[in-house]
Amino acid sequence: MAHIPREVVKASNETELRKELINGSAIQLIGTDNIDSVLGTNPLGCVFSEYSVQDPKAWDYIRPILRENGGWAIFDYTPRGKNHGYQLYQMAKSNSDWYAELLTVDDTLAISKSDIDKERREGMSEELIQQEYYCSFEGVQVGAYYGKQLQQAESENRIGRVSYESELGVETWWDLGIGDSTAIWFTQSTGREIRVIDYLEASGEGLPHYAKALQAKPYVYSTHHAPHDIEVRELGSGRSRREIAQSLGLVFQVVPKLTVEDGIEAARAILSRCWFDREKCARGLDALASYHKAYDDKLHDWKSYPQHDWSSHAADAFRYLAVGHKTAKIQTQEPIEILQYTKDSENQQWMAA
Repeated sequence: MAHIPREVVKASNETELRKELINGSAIQLIGTDNIDSVLGTNPLGCVFSEYSVQDPKAWDYIRPILRENGGWAIFDYTPRGKNHGYQLYQMAKSNSDWYAELLTVDDTLAISKSDIDKERREGMSEELIQQEYYCSFEGVQVGAYYGKQLQQAESENRIGRVSYESELGVETWWDLGIGDSTAIWFTQSTGREIRVIDYLEASGEGLPHYAKALQAKPYVYSTHHAPHDIEVRELGSGRSRREIAQSLGLVFQVVPKLTVEDGIEAARAILSRCWFDREKCARGLDALASYHKAYDDKLHDWKSYPQHDWSSHAADAFRYLAVGHKTAKIQTQEPIEILQYTKDSENQQWMAA
């Protein structure tokens, strides 16, 4: 914001990161991690900085306003695998209304080859070097949990057109949001094959909204699955969300409770048996590809837990699928207490030592 010349600034609001200009215009910085913050704005132009790690819904919400205003948008970012950033770049290359350019360090000369070699010697992975310095979309997002598994699914043609089979029941797998998004995966299973036929996500809605949305789809449902927090009772009504859902015709089964780490491993394992409908599951697949470890800026290393962002809801719902599916090899059990016994010589009975 300091780059804006003072002589053209009429007023500043540091809290809102906003500057009003003397010609009646305004410049403001907004984080798209909270999509609601971009609603109600009336921009003439937007710069989506690091778009490949943003929630793509932000662009979907803003684009109708820009089109109405005859406005413009700029997207600048480095690749994060073949996610929504890659898809936007491919579209722009073939659309005469768009301008697309990919610049590597060979073009910008922002860093020398000797500096890049130094990065290699100091431990920077080749995958990250190619991503950050050469703008490579190949490989997977560094730190992504499911990148390699999704890449394998793509190479094995398990992401494409997956039709709904009316003779197979549809199971749903939910991550229930309270103040944020609710995510739902729709699956059908035959043998060990899991067909992921649809995905639904929305925010700021209650259970009645999702009950209507499921009824509007042409599916015949067998079971609905949710995490243990569906048993939490609301302060106002005193009823649990499971009871509220049942009154709406949604009977839930609660999936086993595992740690996030164990659930992620279960998801990695089950992905090899999944077939995805590319169109209907587009946002869910994008989220799975973007789901990644949190990064420690001070230690310059990945943390042991996921980054909570727009991709978390779809990833959590898929984790419940992996843990709760009937073919999942997941067992939860209480710790076993091991006792040693000795034989009482007087009454010939075994006693704990």
